[in-house]
Amino acid sequence: MTAIKTLTWSGVVEQPRSEVFAWHERPGAVVRLTPPWAPVRVLREARSLADGEAVLGLPLGLRWVARHSGYHPPRQFVDDLVSAPLRWVVPWRHTHAFDDEDGRTRITDTVETTAPRALLRSMFAYRHRQLRLDLAAQATAREHGDRPLVIAMTGSSGLIGSALTPFLTTAGHEVVRLVRGTPRGPGERRWNPDAPAEDLLRGVDAVIHLAGASIGGRFTPEHRAAVRDSRIGPTRALARLAGRTPDGPRVFVCASAIGYYGADRGDEVLDESSTGGDGFLADVVADWEQATVPAAAAGVRVVNVRTGLVQSPRGGTLRLLRPLFTAGLGGRIGDGRMWQSWIGIDDLVDVYHRALYDSALAGPVNAVAPEPVRNGAYAATLARVLRRPAVLPVPGLGPRLLLGPEGARELAEASQRVSPAVLESRGHRFRHAELEPALRHLLGRVRPAAD
Repeated sequence: MTAIKTLTWSGVVEQPRSEVFAWHERPGAVVRLTPPWAPVRVLREARSLADGEAVLGLPLGLRWVARHSGYHPPRQFVDDLVSAPLRWVVPWRHTHAFDDEDGRTRITDTVETTAPRALLRSMFAYRHRQLRLDLAAQATAREHGDRPLVIAMTGSSGLIGSALTPFLTTAGHEVVRLVRGTPRGPGERRWNPDAPAEDLLRGVDAVIHLAGASIGGRFTPEHRAAVRDSRIGPTRALARLAGRTPDGPRVFVCASAIGYYGADRGDEVLDESSTGGDGFLADVVADWEQATVPAAAAGVRVVNVRTGLVQSPRGGTLRLLRPLFTAGLGGRIGDGRMWQSWIGIDDLVDVYHRALYDSALAGPVNAVAPEPVRNGAYAATLARVLRRPAVLPVPGLGPRLLLGPEGARELAEASQRVSPAVLESRGHRFRHAELEPALRHLLGRVRPAAD
């Protein structure tokens, strides 16, 4: 039997110990610390670090149940793996220690396990880095007026919502999920997209509206209708409700997309003052943003977050490309000259957060990193991060077979060189302004010197 080893990781964050410990006690902490590349889902968070249990879902239907103990706030807590059969295969005891260092906090993770250190190194490096970045972003927000809010959110289970919700709850906000089905508890309210109930937004300080059918797929009449109908009508109905609710939201943050600028504007640098483009998606986005006008007309501050290509191994293009590039089958599309305006998932989370507390933000905001890249450079960067070649260009026929001519033009072959001008005018700081550091963080490929 493999001997149990004691493994230790340690790092310092700038915030005081009481604040750091409190962050770990709030809903969403374990979600924010779970590496996005890992095949793990948080099924249930612990109700308490004193004696609660967190449940993680693993491949093959396995469950990782971690029971908390050793609770001595704000100094430490412990979790033990208690679920069979994993506890017999990989015994695990994890002590989280917090020590004061002149107003800062040293976090030390000590794990007693049989698992090899090499398998855990990238995970704990990610946890410490992610915690440091989240705490810094939340501290900056508080300096600029962020205060606890009650936030109603549609699309909370999607790619963006599943990252944004735990970030907001660890920052001290209360998120009320607007769901189409039967609410499962006080944290959910039933939302009819076509005719929302009059009391849906009572007692809500802000709305974040993310819901909408995926734009990925062949642009058949049915697909086009689903993309359009899931956005325009529901957004208009929700915006009208926000505007007429007496004790309702003061800010309405709505998802949007850089598809507003059209499929191909050449090398033109596009900012929020640029004109809209042509094509199906450009028309949908323009109408989508127009649907928020009733809220603005009623005095609610409205922010339309024009999102670029979101980078996350849990969804979007990176989820599709990662296995191809890992297998050595990735490459540029066609000549690779298309501009790709991208943003890391956590930088996008910060943009939505800023839209809540920065009263100077209103109207369209480009949620893209300040350094767009051409498709060929994107492919080369992803291959380098994954340590694989990228020598097999994707012929133009491939996307057209999968998406149809219109879908290929508006999605796979789209070229938009977009600038986050509004955010930069507000002095916004990006966690990852360049592509390679963003991909390395998200895929657990940060070089040791960068940690």
